[in-house]
Amino acid sequence: MTSAEFRLDPEAYFPTNFDAAAARRRAATDAPLLAAVRGEKPSRRPIWMMRQAGRSLPEYRSLRSNVAMLDACFDAELVAEITMQPVRRHDADAAILFSDIVVPLKAAGVDLDIVPGRGPVVANPVQTMEAVKALPTMERDQLTSIVEGIGGILSQLREDQVLIGFAGAPFTVASYLVEGGPSKNHEVTKSLMYSQPDVWHALMRQLTPTIICFLQTQIEAGVDAIQLFDSWAGYLTARDYREFVAPYSAEIFRVIKEYGIPMIHFGVGTGELLGDMAIVGPDVVGVDWRVPLDSAAARVKASLEHAHPTAAPAEQIKSLQGNLDPAVLFAGDDVVAQHIKRICAEADRAIERGQARGHIFNLGHGVLPTTDPDAITRAFEEVHKS
Repeated sequence: MTSAEFRLDPEAYFPTNFDAAAARRRAATDAPLLAAVRGEKPSRRPIWMMRQAGRSLPEYRSLRSNVAMLDACFDAELVAEITMQPVRRHDADAAILFSDIVVPLKAAGVDLDIVPGRGPVVANPVQTMEAVKALPTMERDQLTSIVEGIGGILSQLREDQVLIGFAGAPFTVASYLVEGGPSKNHEVTKSLMYSQPDVWHALMRQLTPTIICFLQTQIEAGVDAIQLFDSWAGYLTARDYREFVAPYSAEIFRVIKEYGIPMIHFGVGTGELLGDMAIVGPDVVGVDWRVPLDSAAARVKASLEHAHPTAAPAEQIKSLQGNLDPAVLFAGDDVVAQHIKRICAEADRAIERGQARGHIFNLGHGVLPTTDPDAITRAFEEVHKS
């Protein structure tokens, strides 16, 4: 089977339960983030920040002082509390579920740990067909604590605030498995991709249903939107992305689309891939800080028009998310305000030109751990005034 022919066997992932998912969502339909995704005028410009829950907050450091990362990810009370900490402090328009992209692997039984100062480390890297076939399959009951944590979060959010669930995209999850941990160059991953494409595609086919199941579980527990992180896709050429990555991310969005909730796609260093990442099917394209939002919107629209020339004009644009450089938060309030004004103007120009549907303010990557929490709060206030 080639990647271009890939379609997941419906029995490879858990059956959908649309009614349960809809019944548990409690955000108002006019919540700012939801309105922005639809292209309506929100009551205020929505903002949340990737890694808003974490090391920048003293309350997080206190809570996690004697708790390992993965232990925290599977503790329902900690998941709820850590997720809510930045929402309370910063008046965020969205909470992002406290979790990690390797959580579904850990839940399934893969021998891995998150090592402080390094990141996810896999005991037995997956580099052969035998290793791919030996990967355990995740069962939904292995995520019970996460479902309980989501319930605890939903009970605390206002109706104008949404909860975003997330997962790592197959390429990024595969890179950790193949490399055995974080990598600066992804040379082992890419060499496997090039030299043993059959093993690579088997691995991607193995991971895709697990990621779908992880997202389904979050959606049916009540999250209002999802984000698919392809953190390391920016290391690929557009040609390689289309062959080795896009079909699997597209399958995830195809299945999740049926739930009718906003879907966001984000990667780091993906300026040359923005169009391709839009084509795989999200409603919102996240943009890192390297590309101005109006330029990003033009790239996305051009790619969608080329890929779907007969589609309705509304289907040839996406909403945008981004894209303040996380380092700007260290530069003082005046500088932060200038950059926020610039970014909002770029997004508004794209919307006025019909190249984007709406704008969700965010960073161009995650909050840096030494960021002053009060500077983050002031940035949220500035965006809400824009």
